[in-house]
Amino acid sequence: MNGFYGALTALLHGWLVGLFGSGVDRRVLGPITWADLAPSVAVLALVAIVNGVSAIIVRHKMQPDAALAQPKNLRHHMFGALRAPLYLLIWICGIYFAAAPLLPQLRPTGRPDVLDRVLDTLFNLGMFAVVFWFLFRFTHVLEARMAVWASRTRSRLDDLFVPLLGRGLRVVLPVIAVIFALPILGLPAAYAGMVAKGTSVLLIVAVGIVLFQAVQIGESALLLRFDISAADNLQARKIYTQVHVIGRVIYVVIGLFTLACILMLFQEVRHVGTSLLASAGIVGIIAGVAGQKSLANLFAGFQIALAQPIRQDDVVIVEGAWGRIEEITLSYVVVHVWDDTRLVLPLTYFIEKPFQNWTRTSAQLLGSVFVWVDYSFPVDEGRKALQQIIEASALWDRRFWNLQVSDATEKTMQLRVLATAADSSKSWDLRCEIREKFIAFIQRSHPQSLPLVRAQMAGTVAPVPGGAAP
Repeated sequence: MNGFYGALTALLHGWLVGLFGSGVDRRVLGPITWADLAPSVAVLALVAIVNGVSAIIVRHKMQPDAALAQPKNLRHHMFGALRAPLYLLIWICGIYFAAAPLLPQLRPTGRPDVLDRVLDTLFNLGMFAVVFWFLFRFTHVLEARMAVWASRTRSRLDDLFVPLLGRGLRVVLPVIAVIFALPILGLPAAYAGMVAKGTSVLLIVAVGIVLFQAVQIGESALLLRFDISAADNLQARKIYTQVHVIGRVIYVVIGLFTLACILMLFQEVRHVGTSLLASAGIVGIIAGVAGQKSLANLFAGFQIALAQPIRQDDVVIVEGAWGRIEEITLSYVVVHVWDDTRLVLPLTYFIEKPFQNWTRTSAQLLGSVFVWVDYSFPVDEGRKALQQIIEASALWDRRFWNLQVSDATEKTMQLRVLATAADSSKSWDLRCEIREKFIAFIQRSHPQSLPLVRAQMAGTVAPVPGGAAP
């Protein structure tokens, strides 16, 4: 290489002296003369030409093919990923070869090879960066092509695992790049152990992130076949609850194992990492850090996931409030109350205390309406009017309805109306509709049968049979 540069420099020096005279030996920057700069300028000019020709070729290759149905095919994606790294590669090589002729003039007297080592290290790092950058951009190409392939299949699992593969590669590749780039730097031996541990920590964290993403994709894959927004969503709510609760437990386990593996890299705290990896150690640390109540909530979470006294989107009555189960975590449950407030309860509440679950086995409900009327009210006529009211309602699910005299006092009698509905929301609206329309019927057809208060005026005399005065 030095002989080639020497011959090139001598040839260019002869040309420059013939063209410009002895002025080419005038110094420009320190010991560097115009004759020394000539080879570097020639190399940079050649690099600029090569870069321009490469840009023209790449643009030509990226033009869409009219014969293809899709304008962006594999060739388009590949050259799109190669374009920027290729330009950087050309300029890194050009700058390296342009700087090489100037090094003999800039070498210090004490350490003549220091600039050569620095330039070689920078060149190696630049080449490695170019390769890594291309591989990183290639992951997007691979993900795009796999997404096209997945869109042609009927399975929806492909649509979930393709992004997982892309994100996993983009997390792992930088860590691998750092691991392979460190030897190029030639760091002192005193820092070798620290750097090795640092790269190991990065690799462990990267694997943990990929596992977190895999669990998230697994949850989505398991829930693909279940629609929680459907009318009959009992099975969907059951699966949603199990998947979400167990998924959070897996997140905790992955986090603990990741932390344990990192701690085991350091001699001072290796025993802590070892105890984390043991099941008894995990339970002991959780109990010591979170306390008995948190541990009880953790076990309650397992019970809820398996026995399922509550599920996602269940309709419940807790603390006298009507609401739906909105969120189930590892420590608490959020109930969305009907007035848009949130009731937050610990998991142990649903294991230790009674509550109403209106959708435990089915969303269908039997609602009741109570109306008090006078004894003079004709029940049979009221039953016929009630039949017209219920059968005309779109909220009734056509399963069952009934009207009965459920109670009688010294003043009024109590009528109980029963009617079924598909879910709790429709049942509430149906009960309100029946109550309003049935009372309107009584007011309109039998106003005298509304609840009355009878009183006997003082001084009046009840009639005697036969009409005789007392």
